[in-house]
Amino acid sequence: MIHINLAHGQADNMLMSNQGVLSAAAAGLSDFMQQQGADVDRVFGYSGINPEALISPTLSLALPNYCTVLEQAAQQSGCDNFGLYYGQQFHPKSLGLIGYIALCSATLEDALKHMSRYFYLHQKDTLTRMVDLGDAWRIDYQIQHGAILTRRQDAELTLGMFINVIREVLGPHYAPRAIHFEHTRPEAWQEHSKLFHATVYFEQPYNSIIVAKQDLQHRMPMQDPMLLNVMLESLHLLNLERPQQSLSNQVRSHIQLQLSQGEPSLEKIAADLGLSAGMLTRRLKAEGSSFSALLDAVRYELANYYIQQKNIAISEMAFLLGYSELSAFSRAFKRWHGVNPRQLRH
Repeated sequence: MIHINLAHGQADNMLMSNQGVLSAAAAGLSDFMQQQGADVDRVFGYSGINPEALISPTLSLALPNYCTVLEQAAQQSGCDNFGLYYGQQFHPKSLGLIGYIALCSATLEDALKHMSRYFYLHQKDTLTRMVDLGDAWRIDYQIQHGAILTRRQDAELTLGMFINVIREVLGPHYAPRAIHFEHTRPEAWQEHSKLFHATVYFEQPYNSIIVAKQDLQHRMPMQDPMLLNVMLESLHLLNLERPQQSLSNQVRSHIQLQLSQGEPSLEKIAADLGLSAGMLTRRLKAEGSSFSALLDAVRYELANYYIQQKNIAISEMAFLLGYSELSAFSRAFKRWHGVNPRQLRH
């Protein structure tokens, strides 16, 4: 039987006051940063996080700050695979209520479905879903917050977290069919295949785990139908709605998703948001912004991230930012920094 150490009403208040991601997501983060050689105070200070917010799992962090702290921890520790390693030691119970719902489920498939359905209560502005591939499930994860464009460490951490739920049942050496990441291939990419025991693909549409359906029919060792029903009923009574971002942030998120397909289209993004191009333009203007300004800002921020990744060629950066020609990217980069990308990198 599973015992949840949350006082009556505490879980409800925790979910209702969540500002981005529950602090449970950062369980053991300070200790892990120290082990990797990072200056904890410096990382938290740069990321705008008060370490006191990590003491209680019922508190929450702004999602952009949380992703920044992971990226900064990787940079300042010199451990490029920081999120990958941190995710390997992340226990499902550290997810709080969502983790316990998974552990109380009848089968591993039910556990993953519950996690996917309710993960937005643990972490806002996030897509989690299970896609039916016939004889397999594809578990997709993606942050969809326009202010968060560099999020590799979070993606590797979170897929590790989901894999740990599966390995809780199938053992530590379980191998999924494949792993997908939306970010570019890092320098030490062989570590990903080694730790996930699977072929890992990069520059994919989503961060995903592909698992055979037959593997998910195993029963959860700590299943508790009565406690599960109590927790699910509590969530239904709360009737918590998914929060809505500002329109500018929604557009930034859509721009990032379209960049790998070329120049993002105002008309297509407007249609995806259920608006006409004119209406989108007017609403962005009311927020003090414009489509072209948002596109330029997204490219600027991503370019600053890619230029630090020595394994990404300048020509590949141009493609990743949606430019049809390297010269167009070089002109934009010189406008931003006063030098071309090759000069800055050297």
